[in-house]
Amino acid sequence: MAANRIPSLSALRAFEAAARYQSAKRAAEELSVTPTAISHQIRLLEDELGLALFVRKPRQLILTTQGKELQSVLSDSFDSIAAVVQRLKTKPERQAITLSTTPAIAVRWLLPWISRLRESHPKLDLRIHATHEVVELDGVTADLAIRYGKGDWPGLVAEKLFDNRFIPACSPKLHIRKPKDLCRYPLIHFEPNNAKSVPVDWEIWQHFAKVPGLDISAGPIFSDETHAVSATLNGEGVALMSKALIMDELENGRLVQPFGPELKAEPFHLVYPERRRKDPAIMSVRDWIMGLS
Repeated sequence: MAANRIPSLSALRAFEAAARYQSAKRAAEELSVTPTAISHQIRLLEDELGLALFVRKPRQLILTTQGKELQSVLSDSFDSIAAVVQRLKTKPERQAITLSTTPAIAVRWLLPWISRLRESHPKLDLRIHATHEVVELDGVTADLAIRYGKGDWPGLVAEKLFDNRFIPACSPKLHIRKPKDLCRYPLIHFEPNNAKSVPVDWEIWQHFAKVPGLDISAGPIFSDETHAVSATLNGEGVALMSKALIMDELENGRLVQPFGPELKAEPFHLVYPERRRKDPAIMSVRDWIMGLS
């Protein structure tokens, strides 16, 4: 076989379908041909390659090592071809893409810079899905997401955005200077709905700080982190916050970090499906977000 020649596309398509279903009959149903035709195409492909792609059982096709390698490449290739064909057929005037992230990331980190994305991609409509739940990146609920974690989500590309460090923060008008001053003011708590956990809370902080007499159960509780930030700015108490999300307020003096400890949590990542690594809309939003970090 010439170095620049690939086998018959019909044979490759028949093989990919049979490999996906592990059945010539189901592959034939998908491609609207007979099982005999599928088997014939696979035989021709094996003859051309000079190797076996399946171990044939009475009612099942089992991929060989070489078959698995070929299936992996073909699945991605056919998905990419289908995506391009669909995009060329529909030719939408505008394209929408959904980004899932926490409400605080959406309001305090992304929204001030959305104009940049609109200026560079005027026909791309960004939809922000604000939630603490981990949603499917299936192109229906969301296309990509900003999540905190170790960055090891199977099937997803994970690109680190920034570290996530939690600090005690308050309005300077409270005149808090030392950890023991915390006992004189309410602690502001953040407990999101529908979230399995929060990165850091007052109980974890107190484990390291060991402030005598501090009642970590007292104080108002907010399910929305942005409300907790607003209450802190209003001088309603002291909150434990992600430093990256209140950096502007720390720099302009509207909030202060009176003392430590400063606790490290899992960093934030931008994640999207591996199979959509070359999707133009995904890459447009990706480039915009990476330019902010």
